[in-house]
Amino acid sequence: MAERKLMAGHVVRRLRRQQALSQAAMAEMLAISPSYLNLVERNQRPVSATLLVKLAETFDFDPRALMAAEPGGGRDAMRRRLADPMFADLEIDRNELEDWLAAAPGGAEAFARAFDSMGQGNATAAPADDPVAMVRREISRWRNHFPDLDAAAEALADELRLGAGDLYGAISERLRVKHSLAIRILPVDVMPDVLRRLDLHARQLQLSELLDPASRTFAAAFQLALIEARGEIDALVTGAGFGQIAADRLFRRHLASYFAAAVMMPYARFLRACEATGYDIELLQRRFGAGFEHVAHRLTTLQRVGARGLPFFMIRVDRAGQSSKRYAGASGAALVEAEGRCPLWHLHRAFDRPAHLMVQLVELEDGERWLTMARTVTPQGQRYGLVSAEFAVGIGVAAEHAGTLAVARGFDLAGAAMPIGLGCRQCFRQDCPQRAAAPAGRALTINERERRITALTFAGD
Repeated sequence: MAERKLMAGHVVRRLRRQQALSQAAMAEMLAISPSYLNLVERNQRPVSATLLVKLAETFDFDPRALMAAEPGGGRDAMRRRLADPMFADLEIDRNELEDWLAAAPGGAEAFARAFDSMGQGNATAAPADDPVAMVRREISRWRNHFPDLDAAAEALADELRLGAGDLYGAISERLRVKHSLAIRILPVDVMPDVLRRLDLHARQLQLSELLDPASRTFAAAFQLALIEARGEIDALVTGAGFGQIAADRLFRRHLASYFAAAVMMPYARFLRACEATGYDIELLQRRFGAGFEHVAHRLTTLQRVGARGLPFFMIRVDRAGQSSKRYAGASGAALVEAEGRCPLWHLHRAFDRPAHLMVQLVELEDGERWLTMARTVTPQGQRYGLVSAEFAVGIGVAAEHAGTLAVARGFDLAGAAMPIGLGCRQCFRQDCPQRAAAPAGRALTINERERRITALTFAGD
């Protein structure tokens, strides 16, 4: 089980200043030394579980604020922004960045927002007020882990298990008895372009016959989430403060989906199964009656304090490389956050072998190594003769954490890895035969007397 050190000095400092306390006074109230508190505030020591409890008890402090408020998304996200060529001459090192985040978290957050609103030098980046981008930032702020939703879903799942061994049947019965909603499966000619519909007049949750069993269970659990987790969901949407209806609704849909997945795969049972099986995704699918994408997404959410799973990321792309889902979770993976992607990553080759799990060890330019898995998925509701869709879902975990994975058997995680980048415009690798463009900020160099492996060479190469 991977434990992540909680570096949140800026939050502790903000709390101290709100209470109008000196470091010495606060340290005395927490029964710690002023020097230790100083190190915590400067992010030179993590916030321990003991200190977290003392903060909560002494100041009526919500511990979730520590997990949800890192300026600019935290050190790794800020490091990626500062890797932009426009800052190359500044040579900002890791220590200087950490000092900045610790000393001026508000300024760091302001820089991050301004940089993101400029599109990070990428003409294809979404504007800052795009509802999808707004929701992605909020999910990233929470690292895609919502403790209250998880706890409520787990309690509900335990209650449903007492009533029946069949989860779909138990959810159907609860909707019928407690909420006067019947589930009705309708033929495709009645619902030709709709997979799920709530008909309040008929008191029915109508599902298409095109949905497979896992998707029917998910759809029923989604409806239950909108009813029974409404308070928790409303609080999270209100707290996001989007001020935009489309963003509110997108976030609400994500949270209801999160709750539905947590009912199907209750936290404690799912984490135990992950650890017992080596995170064997196909086995987890069968054990919990879920789809590949359901399980892949659930893996990014296992961040409960004291019971964390491995820090997975997940991304979903189409054949053109456009992403429609990106969850970094606690991984901090640049592979997810970057707008560009490398064609040498097997995520893009998954389309060549549909439904086959492709495993690959990759290494980024900064030396980060990831064990990744990719597989194609097809959306529910596809019919013969109509336009069909296909996506590749990629998940991964840092190689240093991957030794216990079932798919890692036979891999030398310290051995040769595929060198990849974050798209050609952000990649400075030399002599890559796959290169399609020079890195941003680097001028092309043309030498008529030689032809290198790559036709595109650039200044500084």
